[in-house]
This record gives sequence, structure tokens and C-alpha cells, in this order.
Amino acid sequence: MARPQAPSSVTVLGECVADAFTDPARSSSDELALRALPGGGPANTAVALARLGTPTRFLGRLSTDVFGTLFRARLSASGVDLTGSVTAPEPSTLAVADLDESGQATYTFYADSAADWQWTTDELAATRQDDAACLHTGSLALIRQPGGTRIEEHLAKAREHVTVSIDPNVRPLLVPPAAYRERLPHWCALADILRLSEDDLTLLLPGVGPEEACDTWHAAGARLVVITLSGRGALASLDGLRVTVAAPAVDVVDTVGAGDSFTAGLLHRLAALGHLGGRLDALSLEDLADACSFAARVAALTCSVPGANPPWADEVALEAGVEQLLPHA
Repeated sequence: MARPQAPSSVTVLGECVADAFTDPARSSSDELALRALPGGGPANTAVALARLGTPTRFLGRLSTDVFGTLFRARLSASGVDLTGSVTAPEPSTLAVADLDESGQATYTFYADSAADWQWTTDELAATRQDDAACLHTGSLALIRQPGGTRIEEHLAKAREHVTVSIDPNVRPLLVPPAAYRERLPHWCALADILRLSEDDLTLLLPGVGPEEACDTWHAAGARLVVITLSGRGALASLDGLRVTVAAPAVDVVDTVGAGDSFTAGLLHRLAALGHLGGRLDALSLEDLADACSFAARVAALTCSVPGANPPWADEVALEAGVEQLLPHA
């Protein structure tokens, strides 16, 4: 296993979304009260990375509305560098979440003409002066137009000097799965790391198992494919060589932001082990298993609290220390 070192920096490119949850305590028969929390897949990943201690830069188009102010405050308070973000006149994206009894969330999006999707070529070109070892993107920013195609072009140029990570984060109520299926082979050709959930897999390759899906996406160009399997852990495939990790036991409050936190934990640990900055040529299965196990702990801690509120480094360290003290069968 590689010796941990100071984490390389990571740049995250994508959207912020205001996640609105029903507030039963303030709702009545003639009024529905909502509690809005800052979210959005890429923004959640940036927050989690920074809280873990990875130097993190977020590239987003942040509205001047009340939600944009909320996004900036959350990102900055978590230690995220916002110098490359754009102040945008368009409105923020809003998602109204409906939680089932297990804490799983489904969303209704209010996203037409929102700030997040309006990237211009000039705006993206201005962000290229960056010493990051990894560029992570995906989710709605990569699929929504007109900005999605421009982000793809940006990735093609950036991958000459960074590791590229993509999380499709399929949102079928906003974008038809067929649109993701059409673009995914191209994303695999751009990406070194493809992280997605079992739910994403079901929508992208119906009826296909995780291992066969990994082989499909390897053939399209992605060297590392990681599929998170909810409470069953995760499967990681590096050029066809597989490792699996278990999910830590946790009392789930909700699963909002869990996948984003997993991605952050994975990138943080790969950075600490010195594997970001190129094509993952030195990555071993041992280091991959280590990184995925760490990522699973970060995701579990996120599930233990309401909303997309990823843990700080000391909380992960404390959880790991408690786990080591517990008796084993």
C-alpha cells in the first residue's frame, strides 16, 4: 500500500441545488411548510472533500438569489475555494424532496433556465489555470444543455494534465435516461473514474448486473468503475479486476448526499495515497480497497444525519477509532 501523503487538490465542476424538504411540524391541512437545505451532487462532493481535508475548488454558476447566497455560505464555511465560480443572473435550481419510510429521497425539480446549465466556452476557458490533480464533474451539469456539451469539451482538454472523475447521478424526472445512455460512452472515453449507484445502473443498463456493466464501461474507456450498492457496500473494478467492500452498520436518517460523500471519500483517499494526477497507472487493488472502505465510512456517516451534511475529518477519524474498539465476532 502506498504511504499516505498530503492530499493533492481536486476541482469540482457542476451545480448547486436547493433541496426543499417538507417540515411536518410547521405544516397544516391548508399549508405546506418547506425547509430548504443547500445541496446538488457536485456541490455536496466539494463540501465533503474540503471537510475531509482535501484542498478543493468549486466551479459553479451561482445565482444572486437567496439560494445562491446560501450556496456560497455553505461552500465557504466548509473550506471550499470559490475563486473560479461565476456570479450568474439566472435563478438557482430547486428540488423538492419526498422521503419514504426508509429515508430514500425522490425529487421534483424546478430547473428550467437555471444558472447551473448556462456555462459558456469563455467562462470555462477562464478556469483552466488550475494546479489540481483531479477534475470531478457529472450530474445534471454534464447532461443539461447548453452547458453540458461545453463541459465535455472542457474535460477533453483538462484530461491532458488531470485525472478525470465523473458521476452521472441520473435524474430521470428531469432528463430521460436515454439521454444519459447516449452520452455515457463518450463520458467513459473522457473519464479515468466512473462512480455511480445501483439505481443509476438500473436506469442506464436495465437487466445488466454490476460486473457486466463494469466490463461494458471499461470497454468504452473508463479504467476504474465503482458502483455503490446502498447498504451492501460497493463494487470497484480496475481494468476488470474487482474488489468489494462492505457498508458500515449505521442508523439511517436519510440517504440524501450519500453517493456524493462516497465519491468525495474515494477521491480524498486516492489523493492521499498519491494516485491522482494521471491515468491511475500505479493504483493497486489493495489501495483501491482501502479507498473504497474509507469512502463507505464517509457515506455511512452522511446517512446518519439529516440532509446532505457530510462529516468532517475528525468525525471520520473518531468513527474509525470507535469501530476498532468494538469487539469482533
